[in-house]
Amino acid sequence: MRLFAKHHYDIHGYSRNMNYLSYDFVQNALIAGSIAAVLGAVVGYFVIIRNVGFAAHALAHIGFTGATGAVLFGLTPLQGMLAISCLAGAGMGISGSKLHRSELAIGMVLSISLGLGTLFLSLYQGFAGEATAILFGNIFGVSRAQVIETLLLALFSLSLLACFSRPLLFASIQPDLAESRGLSLTFLSTAFMMILAISVALVSQVVGTLLVFTLLVAPAGIAARLYHGFWKTILASVLIGLGSLWSGIFLACLTNQPPSFWITGILFVLYALIELIAKCF
Repeated sequence: MRLFAKHHYDIHGYSRNMNYLSYDFVQNALIAGSIAAVLGAVVGYFVIIRNVGFAAHALAHIGFTGATGAVLFGLTPLQGMLAISCLAGAGMGISGSKLHRSELAIGMVLSISLGLGTLFLSLYQGFAGEATAILFGNIFGVSRAQVIETLLLALFSLSLLACFSRPLLFASIQPDLAESRGLSLTFLSTAFMMILAISVALVSQVVGTLLVFTLLVAPAGIAARLYHGFWKTILASVLIGLGSLWSGIFLACLTNQPPSFWITGILFVLYALIELIAKCF
């Protein structure tokens, strides 16, 4: 995976001729980032209403361990992140409605995961550059093959989510009533956490595991402050996610600063403005 810094000369060249879209790695960044932004915006809505933000944060760091360990076995970072994140997500999902009361246990798993990630890095020194990309994001290093891989995983996740979005929404808002009507809260929770694990892995390619909240929670959180209807909130979340990602990539090309900085900065400013307006009115 290429680092953003390796495109230092190219990016300055783009600033002079403004022909950003003619370059493959910018095209790949826009496509892969857009896919991750849409997936993160949709899944993020359920993260908010189910109150599992800390679990999403933990999955990102647990996935880092899988990504660093994957190289030791000849796998790609995304494959390793998906494997361990899905296993962790399934474990969290089995706890069902008790998940939000298990923050201590999740925190302990998170701690040992980061420790193992550090161990894997020490065992394979050549992976340090890729580890930095995993932690902070390297959207300009996404290849065409990774774009296709991201698209397939996102389509699978969104299709699966669409199949049980109604019962999941019902169980998220009225869990006791949903269970009394025969819905399996454990199944719904496990399925959703698996989708969340895939989303975390894909979003991490854009902004990194340390900033995974950016595209996974911020757009949906901002949209939820503006709208209350399901479809309006989802649509607003997607538009906010895409707008911030495209703007962040464009500003990164202009300034040669990391796109993660611009994406997080844009979303933070939006959130701050909305909170300020809400308090004033």
